[in-house]
Amino acid sequence: MKKEFSTEWTGSKQPRKQRKYRYNAPLHIRHKMMSVHLSKELRKKYQKRNFPVRKDDEVKIMIGEFNGKKGKVENVNLSRLKITIAGIFRTKKDGSKIGVLFDPSNLQIIELNLNDKKRKEALERKRIEAKPKKEVKKKETKSENKSKEIKK
Repeated sequence: MKKEFSTEWTGSKQPRKQRKYRYNAPLHIRHKMMSVHLSKELRKKYQKRNFPVRKDDEVKIMIGEFNGKKGKVENVNLSRLKITIAGIFRTKKDGSKIGVLFDPSNLQIIELNLNDKKRKEALERKRIEAKPKKEVKKKETKSENKSKEIKK
């Protein structure tokens, strides 16, 4: 099995190959892996199901011991593919607190940080494409007109 990352890789049932793909992925692909589901309101507004998470996005924890809690994203770790949320800590045995690492699949974006112009454009791009196009009425040909007259 080769060590390098392959862009031709389409998928596999084998967990070792799935892990290999994730661990050896370059940063631009890891960024896409950090996509988090949008809330129903944001999903309706932007016509997108998920979007890459960023610092200062407000998220809700959906699964795990902290489910239902909300907070701002404090750190997005692309090397570990994990997210830390402000105000959510776990206490160690010595009494010190440490931030909990969350998988993006267990979170939901409630509020987006739209300070970046490129991020706004990425959201708007999908909305423009999703607008329904006007239907053009097809003109009837002479043969269709004759067939209608015959039926009458």
